[in-house]
Amino acid sequence: MTSFPILTVLEESQVSPPPATVGDRVLPLTFFDFLWLSKPPVHNLFFYELSITQPQFIQTIIPNLKHSLSITLQHFFPFAGNLFVFPTSTQKPEIRYVEGDSIAVKFVECDLDFNELTGNHPRGCEIFYHLIPLLGHVEKTLDSTKIPLFSVQVTLFPNFGISIGMTNHHCLGDASTRFCFLKAWTSIARFGTDESFLANGTLPLYDRVFSNPKLDESYLKFGKGESFNYEPPKLCGPTDKVRATFILPRTVFNRLKNLVSTQLPTLAYVSSFTVACAYIWSCIAAARNDERQLLGLPMDCRARMNPPIPPAYFGNCVGGCMVIEKTMLLTGKEGFVTAAKLIGESLHKTLTDKDGVVKEIESYGDLFTNGIPTTMIGVSGTPKLKFYDLDFGWGKPKKIEAVSIDYDGSISMNACKEKSEDIEIGVCLPTTEIESFVRIFEDGLESYI
Repeated sequence: MTSFPILTVLEESQVSPPPATVGDRVLPLTFFDFLWLSKPPVHNLFFYELSITQPQFIQTIIPNLKHSLSITLQHFFPFAGNLFVFPTSTQKPEIRYVEGDSIAVKFVECDLDFNELTGNHPRGCEIFYHLIPLLGHVEKTLDSTKIPLFSVQVTLFPNFGISIGMTNHHCLGDASTRFCFLKAWTSIARFGTDESFLANGTLPLYDRVFSNPKLDESYLKFGKGESFNYEPPKLCGPTDKVRATFILPRTVFNRLKNLVSTQLPTLAYVSSFTVACAYIWSCIAAARNDERQLLGLPMDCRARMNPPIPPAYFGNCVGGCMVIEKTMLLTGKEGFVTAAKLIGESLHKTLTDKDGVVKEIESYGDLFTNGIPTTMIGVSGTPKLKFYDLDFGWGKPKKIEAVSIDYDGSISMNACKEKSEDIEIGVCLPTTEIESFVRIFEDGLESYI
């Protein structure tokens, strides 16, 4: 594989909604959004297998993607807008769209090996960084900080396929919001108009359907920190990390669920998500063999708020919980069951709390009474959203990569392309750990088959 790929820029564009279709708009943010103000951006890559030449790409793919994106932005205007953060706590951050705002879209050609990139085996992380776009320039004044929210890079691998790399500031929305946007974009790209999307899709809900001034104040203070000085970080190489993809078949995690239910018959919460997270967590613990491990778990709160929030709600609506344990107690079969117990109890406690799933942010002092864990990982994505169904007209993606897990060593989860009941798990690990992790993961699966 080429260490330093040759990238040829074919076109750089700014894509806006069609003129006079949106008008100037303001979207207030909520405490769910404030959590992500200072966090790194989200990077996702979709690879599509397509035998196409550069002239064909320029003549057909580029015009179609720009046209369909423009129409999509008519319905999803925040993607073309900017995040405004203000120096005082009295004025809350908001997303603004002004007529003429646009998304930076770059079309490039690359000589990297498409088949290598779309494999499941361990591959160097840095090769993927050439395929994801940066967010635009941050503008700072005395009155506000203006941050672009979304950018796209489409990369041609002549005669093999293309990748669509997308970067967004997390304040724009969670995985559910991104999925709704991509369902609209892919539908419009396939049919050439938004008629099918409007007839069969779901328009985003921009109403702020919940309000909690106390949580707004708490989360805004947490999200901005002592002083807000945002510069989007970027992933770059060289790095000693590799990314790999692992499949957890439904037949296996059904056996894992049965094992947990048998050994812990009183555990109230035993889901596929629980056992999948527990299995991967125990594998990482065995491969890393450090002192203590923390796992952060996401939770879509739309259906869990009181009253419930419609699925089409635009923005972030994700809560979560954290679990910590000594690494030595998370290894082997007993370690997997321990991990499942911790995760299941934490999720059950959060879901059944009489005060609801959302709490005021408090000090983490009690959580870290024994010191900061040596390993802290999160879970990105959810198998409930079928990202592998997103078809621009070239068929389903050959491979999806959540590149932003590289920032903090999180793990990603998707429903599989071939069997949506199976779970596809992406990891980013140091080269010194990946061999042990692969062996532990595969040996563990064999013991449950």
